[in-house]
Amino acid sequence: MVLADPSARAEKLAAVEPRERILSAAGREFAERGYEAATIRDICLAAGVNLAAVNYYFGDKQRLYVESVKHAHQQRAGQVPLPEWTAGTPPQRKLRDFVGNLLERMLGFGEPPWQVRLMMREVLHPTDACRELVEDYVRPRFELLVSILDELVDGQFSQTELRRVALSIIGQCFLYRAAGDVVGMLVPREELKSHHSLGPLADHVTGYALAALGLTPPLARASLQTTAAPQHARKMGS
Repeated sequence: MVLADPSARAEKLAAVEPRERILSAAGREFAERGYEAATIRDICLAAGVNLAAVNYYFGDKQRLYVESVKHAHQQRAGQVPLPEWTAGTPPQRKLRDFVGNLLERMLGFGEPPWQVRLMMREVLHPTDACRELVEDYVRPRFELLVSILDELVDGQFSQTELRRVALSIIGQCFLYRAAGDVVGMLVPREELKSHHSLGPLADHVTGYALAALGLTPPLARASLQTTAAPQHARKMGS
């Protein structure tokens, strides 16, 4: 086994701005150990900075944590950016792309990256960081999803109804991150590989949403379709 050259590691650290190094080191520590157990000393050691640097850049541990959560979200969004749609892209395509992007950012198939683990900690046990994260990053994406749904139904649903559908979409995706181990216990291994990987999941959640909006039959299989379409589906010409 070849040991890492300490001088090479030091040079690599020095090439990154101290604030960025602290945020990345803090994010990993908080993701692994949680806010209470993570220490400024360990974070500074991992970042290659002295203890005074945290106070200089962030003021205290609480602010460092808030900025670490926001930094984690920014990094994850950069790793899995939203698709860019050209004018005239069908809303069905936009919804499928959005769902696929959401699943990919949430799941991090395999061992989830520290950014995903840190944000999961914050969502399940929210702190002040959660409010800032929602206002700065989550709300704009949520509003984008609602606007896609509104485009799909041509303004015929209320914003309240659209938000409930949007939350249901997010909830389905979130289940696989929050309870992925349980899903693995409930679903046979081969089915898990073939039907619960990224592509099939995105197709399923998208199809589920379209059915909820009355844009497709309740079930995709022709043998199980009802003979009469829902009233709002007929009104929309589905």
